[in-house]
Amino acid sequence: MLCNMKAVKGNFGYLKTKRLNVSLRTILFFGISLALFAAGYITTGKKENLLTVIAVLGCLPACKSLVGAIMLFRATGCSRQAQKTIQPLEGRLIGMYDMYFTSYQKNFAISHMIVEGNVILAFTESKTCDKNACRDHLSSMLKQAGFNHMTIAVTDSLSKYAEQLESLNRSKAQSDPARDDEVRVALYDITL
Repeated sequence: MLCNMKAVKGNFGYLKTKRLNVSLRTILFFGISLALFAAGYITTGKKENLLTVIAVLGCLPACKSLVGAIMLFRATGCSRQAQKTIQPLEGRLIGMYDMYFTSYQKNFAISHMIVEGNVILAFTESKTCDKNACRDHLSSMLKQAGFNHMTIAVTDSLSKYAEQLESLNRSKAQSDPARDDEVRVALYDITL
């Protein structure tokens, strides 16, 4: 069944899979509420009954799920073309795909991201992504999580990003893998 597909943050296609799962869950939740309401109306002949109350209460998780679905439909992930270009360049680096960060003022669609020591490289395909605001947002969120002095570069040029990945791969790894994992977990915690 499609609903059993596992959506793992950081994997290519995460947003697409998550969008499908949340959409199916939302439809199911509203369907259950509608079925309860119909069952109560059919059995009693009027709207004022206990099943109507349960159906209305069932709309709360359904509406929460609908808000999640709306956010996921607004989010854009990494294109197949960009993924085919980036994946061979990852080398020893651990890539994170389909990252969508939200703040009070703006949202930031990041197609791919790399964490290596105190360096974070990010690539966006979104023409509306404010790269400076994204860098500032990620910097402040990471500081709150206890990661200071991070150098964050966000670009919308695939060729420039490819050069940055190649350069980072050529350089000797000077990072602590456990700390890099902690930074990645902090980033996953603040993304959709």
